[in-house]
Amino acid sequence: MSTPQKRRRNAAFAAVLMAGTALGGGGAWLWAPGHAEAQGTPSQAINPPAVSTPQAALPGFGDLVARVKPAVVTITATGQVQAAQGASPFPEGSPQDHMFRRYFGTPGEDQGRGPSRAAQALGSGFLVDAEGHVVTNNHVVADATAVTVTLDDGRELKAEIVGRDPRTDLAVLKVEAGGKLPFLNLGDSDAARPGDWVVAVGNPYGLGGTVTAGIVSARGRDIHSGPYDDFLQIDAAINRGNSGGPLFALDGSVIGVNTAIFSPSGGSIGIGFAIPSNMVKRVVAQLEQKGRVERGFLGASTQPVDPALAEALKLPEAEGALVAEVQPDSPAAKAGLKPGDVVTAVGDTAVRTPRDLARAIADLAPGTQTALTARRDGEEARLSVTLAALRDGKDAATPAPRPEQGRARLGVALATVQEARRAGADIPDGTEGAVVAEVRPGSPAAEAGLRPGDVILGVGNKPVRGPDQAVSAIRDSQGDALALQILRDGQHAFVAVKAPQNG
Repeated sequence: MSTPQKRRRNAAFAAVLMAGTALGGGGAWLWAPGHAEAQGTPSQAINPPAVSTPQAALPGFGDLVARVKPAVVTITATGQVQAAQGASPFPEGSPQDHMFRRYFGTPGEDQGRGPSRAAQALGSGFLVDAEGHVVTNNHVVADATAVTVTLDDGRELKAEIVGRDPRTDLAVLKVEAGGKLPFLNLGDSDAARPGDWVVAVGNPYGLGGTVTAGIVSARGRDIHSGPYDDFLQIDAAINRGNSGGPLFALDGSVIGVNTAIFSPSGGSIGIGFAIPSNMVKRVVAQLEQKGRVERGFLGASTQPVDPALAEALKLPEAEGALVAEVQPDSPAAKAGLKPGDVVTAVGDTAVRTPRDLARAIADLAPGTQTALTARRDGEEARLSVTLAALRDGKDAATPAPRPEQGRARLGVALATVQEARRAGADIPDGTEGAVVAEVRPGSPAAEAGLRPGDVILGVGNKPVRGPDQAVSAIRDSQGDALALQILRDGQHAFVAVKAPQNG
């Protein structure tokens, strides 16, 4: 998928909270008319039902809502925003907005920025103990200078931010109410199945105490909002202002925190996402105790295993986390993990994707000793690793071509690192390998996505120090596919190349 396509896709995943929700204006309340009275009373049904047994009624949620609603709160976050001069007063993308921009310019480009002003954003949350701890989304309060919590009984209380975790978009607040408060229990999100009923309570568009219902549409959704995405997808309507509100199972337990929607319009189209409660439990416990979340750190970059890579690496299945790079002096390096290894388990936890590996490591405390199961050269290996602490911030060239080397099988011309640097390539110091100088159109290398400027660091699990070693390793490789370890724009990755047989 191209970068513009990714931007458009990611832009559609809109955080539910939006600052400055307007409730007035040109809106109107709409209602549906009742059924018209029949002009006559028919003696019998026109189409009698084939089955006359009574049908099971849909569940009612009134008793559930009456129990849980007192513990759901509205959150008002106050902060400073930089106002754009000449901002369009019309809905973005509307004909009036296009006309305004045509005659008055695009805000923020020519007019500059206006003075900062106070702004309020509305979100939702819920109490998790009688002492006044409130769970909500991090994006609701991240830039706030003051936070107010409005209880279901109408009381407004100043809130203190106990801790925030941007990686999971969760935050914990604390209010002092002068007495015990009603609270909710976090349930078992692993028990939620696609098709199960769920109920959302929150504050969409400032309409506090709004109740919506639907089902769990899917589990384990990755919406590319963070490294540990594992969302429940729901079709219960959630909108701007629902962020941080609870998602209930029918027993009244909280199984998720409503966080985001997929929408081309900004409103609900029945595709919402909630952070699963089992993740919330782990994060909230640490935020309450320490004000921050401590996670294990391995020090290895990984990528998914697709069928082509599975064939090239001689794996039985296209699953696991393929190690693309190991950071020097990291726990992974000390444990003996190497690029080309495919991690399939952390302890007793299976690893089918890089996301599985990231979550399994993050769930372990720094200093924990655990076992990694990995496949290397077709054999299974077990490595003992002691995790470090995760800290924030971790987680084009035209070289001179070399005549026909490597073309026979892949369709590439290779150059040394020194030749590429003399041609102006920006290659990190200490890099050893073969630089792709030219890619023949229509060749296996071109179809695999190799580009001029890529540095081939290894063929399979075998490192190469220059073009001659690369050509030799490519020619000695067996099978119809091979995995090349490359360096591109400072990032390590594996590329699977379908190679024609020598003949």
